[in-house]
Amino acid sequence: MKFKVRVMSGDDIERALIRISHQIIEKNHGADGLCLIGIKTRGVPLARRIADNIKTIAGADIEVGELDITLYRDDLTTIAEDSVVSGSNVPFSVVGKTVVLVDDVIFTGRTARAALDAVMKLGRPARIQLAVLVDRGHTELPIKATYVGKNIPSSMNEVIVVHLSEQDGETNVSIHEK
Repeated sequence: MKFKVRVMSGDDIERALIRISHQIIEKNHGADGLCLIGIKTRGVPLARRIADNIKTIAGADIEVGELDITLYRDDLTTIAEDSVVSGSNVPFSVVGKTVVLVDDVIFTGRTARAALDAVMKLGRPARIQLAVLVDRGHTELPIKATYVGKNIPSSMNEVIVVHLSEQDGETNVSIHEK
């Protein structure tokens, strides 16, 4: 992949996450009955950052879980011969709660669909919402994020790359050519 352009700095990402955090609190009339589940890999640190923001804004401790959707993907055989399953960690009940799934980028919507299936295996939440840092367009399913940090229209020959300090040692979003 060839680097094309940086579209979000670390500060841009932090502002987007603070805005998303405020929107989550506003839409849900507070933080009661709310939990966040990050979709591995980069959705997990984003969910933790949002939970920290909600604690700062509303003084509420929000439970955060980790979801590995590998086995729920409809393209499992096409993405890798030996897919790595790292396991989910949702140490709380989702029954009756508002679950906010958190991911870095929504593209085709297939990851979000797989995450919905995985969450429903855990129990029946009151509602499920989706928060993404970047919506790049091109969804193939009738799935739309509830909260979006930034819309970045892209072509099919581009890749949106999210770097987070927790995973990559730096924080930014860039576009690369395939």
